Amino acid sequence: MEVREFIEANIENMKADLRSLVKYNSVFAEDAEPFGKENREVLDEALKLMNEKGLKTTNLDYYCGYGETGEGKKLIGILAHLDIVPVSDGWLTDPFVMTEKDGFLYGRGVSDDKGAAIASMYALKYLIDEKYPFKKRVRLILGCNEETGSMCIRHYVKNDEPIDYGFTPDGDFPGIYAEKGMIGGKVIGHNSKIIDIEGGEASNIVCKKVVAKLPLDSFSEDKFKAFLDAHKVEFNIEKSDVLTVTVQGVAAHASTPDLGVNAINYLLEGLYEADFNDSFTNFFHRSFGLTNHGELLGYGDVMDEVSDTSINFGVAKKRGDDIIVSLDMRFPVKSNSDKCYALLEKCEDNENEFALSSKVEPLYFDINSPMIKALKKAYVDVTHDDKSEMEAIGGGTYAKAIKNCIAFGCEFIGEANHIHDSNERLEIEAFKKQVEIYVEAIKNLDNIED
Repeated sequence: MEVREFIEANIENMKADLRSLVKYNSVFAEDAEPFGKENREVLDEALKLMNEKGLKTTNLDYYCGYGETGEGKKLIGILAHLDIVPVSDGWLTDPFVMTEKDGFLYGRGVSDDKGAAIASMYALKYLIDEKYPFKKRVRLILGCNEETGSMCIRHYVKNDEPIDYGFTPDGDFPGIYAEKGMIGGKVIGHNSKIIDIEGGEASNIVCKKVVAKLPLDSFSEDKFKAFLDAHKVEFNIEKSDVLTVTVQGVAAHASTPDLGVNAINYLLEGLYEADFNDSFTNFFHRSFGLTNHGELLGYGDVMDEVSDTSINFGVAKKRGDDIIVSLDMRFPVKSNSDKCYALLEKCEDNENEFALSSKVEPLYFDINSPMIKALKKAYVDVTHDDKSEMEAIGGGTYAKAIKNCIAFGCEFIGEANHIHDSNERLEIEAFKKQVEIYVEAIKNLDNIED
């Protein structure tokens, strides 16, 4: 059977299987080890689906699980994730009941990354059903902690077999040969006049909404209004015993902050422009303002021909006397974390500081390596698009946590799937095409001469 005929015959089953994964609100939680009750349940469901398709399954302590097929000493790895980011306001459908409308599937995780997990399963099912003569083993590894640290894959690397070739369908086609390094941390203000502040869903999402409580008569409401209006940013001010200011932004992935409108940046910069004389807002204006690429910190000095720097503030809160704002930085692929963090430290003062939480060095592959060429060929052979080039990105995928792996798919050029935002979606035709490409990718990797 031709692969396209197989897909058409199985598309309703693909939808049903994806629906069975989307129903789980598999965000990180502490109600069960290691990543929460619903992450355990969604992994059980995924392992059941893989087993039904002829894959031999293993559960690695609920950190991740995998299904395997094929023969040989060498191992091909496909790494997808089952965890999701939190759901924000603005959904037009139930995010945990997959909904089909106008050729799209809607639901949290349909694109990032449960849909790709299902597409990968069906690519393997096709090869199994066709009795493809594998020269290598293939392992579909499904993790439960990609969105909050990739501890799942680090657990795999520590406790199981390394892969020789692989891809993670958690990026873009035609593939990603380089990923920026990442610095995670917090900006902490110790002496702010801000009474309270709460905003954001996660550090790797551009903050969509922030609410701050401020002293009466502490800034010029007219200047604040003029600033936000000039930038076409929605806001509201309520008066009681304090001023409650709400700023509405637009969510986006932290790796592409220019695609969003960060409510935290606009609140703090608006207060600065409105004469809110405060140590933290003054520091924030001096160091970041409305910039997204470290322009005020000197990050132009560490740019390379492949990539630049991006900085996102995802979550703001007040704990005790301190203002704490999460920082998610993606830095150039030919730089390093020590050099980039030093630029942050330079702007600290007596009342404001940075606290480092994590750092991950960049990923870089030669685009002429056999693995990269095999994956690119799979994309070109299916799509007939030989013009688009592999890219370097700011996102962090599983490829940074395991050797011999790049991000390859699942999003096609020009798609707007609202990943990490309300109304996440997946075009059904793109879902089908993913399967075709993954079939060719697996065969191409299997045929690399060792």
